[in-house]
Amino acid sequence: MKRKLALLTLAGALSVPMVAAEFITIGTGSVTGTYYPTGGAICQMVNKNKKETNIRCSVESTGGSVYNVNTIKAGELDFGISQSDTAYQAFKGEGKFQGAAAVPELRSAIAIYPELLALVVSQKSGIKSITDLKGKKINLDSPGSGTHMTADLVFEAFGIKASDLALANELKVSEGPTMLQDNHIDGYFFVAGHPTANIKDAANSVDISIVPIDGPQIDVLLKKYPYYAKGIISGSYYKGVPNDVPSIGVKAVLVTSTKVKDEVVYQVVKTILDNFEKFKELHPSYKTITKESLLEGLSIPQHPGAIRAFKEAGILK
Repeated sequence: MKRKLALLTLAGALSVPMVAAEFITIGTGSVTGTYYPTGGAICQMVNKNKKETNIRCSVESTGGSVYNVNTIKAGELDFGISQSDTAYQAFKGEGKFQGAAAVPELRSAIAIYPELLALVVSQKSGIKSITDLKGKKINLDSPGSGTHMTADLVFEAFGIKASDLALANELKVSEGPTMLQDNHIDGYFFVAGHPTANIKDAANSVDISIVPIDGPQIDVLLKKYPYYAKGIISGSYYKGVPNDVPSIGVKAVLVTSTKVKDEVVYQVVKTILDNFEKFKELHPSYKTITKESLLEGLSIPQHPGAIRAFKEAGILK
């Protein structure tokens, strides 16, 4: 009798289908950049819950935003980190993603941290606002760069032309600290995840300020270009900059696809929200983010799984 019961129990156990584990991969960027440790931080938290969620996460070093979006389209990545402007262009079929290159199935999960525009100036230049730039020597970064493009839009918003400057330099932003130190320029623009070694180098050799980029002109700019968002450059980041400085920039966004299951996206986003304070400790770029800011700068539709997680957390109505 006992043997019969044992056989029946074994047969019953064998008849229960095994739930296959979900293996997901997050595409990031260079191992020396911020995207890679960000993907690693997300995977680290997701993998801690693998017994409950049955989701296994791995991180992959990639060529960055455009590569990640294209590889998600090809079905080779489940998630990727992308600048919000790249995600917007891919979804809309603009820029490099025109025609067949468009990725209409692309969806956002969370906007992780801002890559903010910093206007770094020497204190002796007397520049305290964007309107003070007229007659000054400013480096705009290389033509075609994200920094140059964003600086151009800020100029447009404030009614400033490059010809209003005493010098409109277009050298690589890496030259900025040296040019500032040598008095070749009064200031330079730089879009980056903060803190960044570039501005720390400048602050260690010159008394610097970072100029606020805000006001009604910026509000108009944000309405016109939805992939930009407001942010704060913390006053704890750079020598000589003791107060928080408002600015704008693109967001580093965790993106995915409509092909990825709702439950998988839900569990990934829920894990970040449930462990948010621990997540913030994993990289200096996360210092100024809030749960609410994870929804700011999402320039493409949000995945249903992500929406569910934010609604459950009471962040999204």
